[in-house]
Amino acid sequence: QVQLVESGGGLVQAGGSLRLSCAASGTIFSINVMGWYRQAPGKQRELVAAINSNGMTNYADSVKGRFTISRDNAKNTVYLQMNSLKPEDTAVYYCNAPIRTRGWGSSTDYWGQGTQVTVSS
Repeated sequence: QVQLVESGGGLVQAGGSLRLSCAASGTIFSINVMGWYRQAPGKQRELVAAINSNGMTNYADSVKGRFTISRDNAKNTVYLQMNSLKPEDTAVYYCNAPIRTRGWGSSTDYWGQGTQVTVSS
């Protein structure tokens, strides 16, 4: 069984920083893309940032220049460094990864349990 476990959320003042971590564990053959999504109250879940196994990244326009996604392939872990945080960044942040557990067949989409990030003004 595969699990994604997130850590690093919390309460921070506007302008502050937080670093989120997400570690995948279990029977893992390969992980191509790892990403972070967020969902604010009353809003749809949205992609924040994603990174593939070669290090290519993609960011939502709202976080470009402030957030940095990185990963450690050996540890199956993805990080999200969030700087210059704004109150509108307040949301539950979820880690996501399509994971192959064997050398054939398709991948399965896995989600973390979510971690709350609250930015006060």
